Amino acid sequence: MKRFPIILSAPSGAGKTTIAKRLLEIRSDVGYSVSATTRPPRPGEADGTAYHFLSTAEFAKAVKGGEFAEYAEVHGNMYGTLRREVAKVLDAHRHVVMDIDVQGAMQFAASFPDAVRIFILPPSGETLVARLKGRGTEDRETIATRLRDAIAEIGVLDEFEYVVINDALERAVSEVSCIIDAEGLRRVNSPDSRSIAAETVAALKAELNHF
Repeated sequence: MKRFPIILSAPSGAGKTTIAKRLLEIRSDVGYSVSATTRPPRPGEADGTAYHFLSTAEFAKAVKGGEFAEYAEVHGNMYGTLRREVAKVLDAHRHVVMDIDVQGAMQFAASFPDAVRIFILPPSGETLVARLKGRGTEDRETIATRLRDAIAEIGVLDEFEYVVINDALERAVSEVSCIIDAEGLRRVNSPDSRSIAAETVAALKAELNHF
């Protein structure tokens, strides 16, 4: 089966990272592309696991060297997907799951047209606000920035092939997993089914010649 990238995109606080982590726990055919960022690590985040934490100068050098499949400034920090990380997972015969912002999703999809784009939507605005405030790691100004960005991000919802509402984590994870399976079957069976259909029609036409 052909492996392909899976993009999980959402407003900050909608739960895309948590969903990505659960997919990695329950599916052996899914791998994670570790992104790079200039933001400082949060408590418990290790370099090379959560992100590749780069200085602004290091990030700029990587951009100049064409090392990113996509990159963007989000909430005042730079984020990007390294091409080598994507290749590493695909070469291991696993789907690449990435949780990236909306800007990055559009760039990446342009570079990798076979990527499946899934937008993770919170069940309500109140829920999203509560999740952001509940982190306890960001000040009021940062939260306000994320809320303004969320309004713009939700505005491009129609650019995604799928939308999953994260009102219950396990259900959302199950829905994303089903999307992966369905896309895998579609991509494997489509060429074969067309060939079989053509052969069947030819055989039927040949048989009709006897009538």
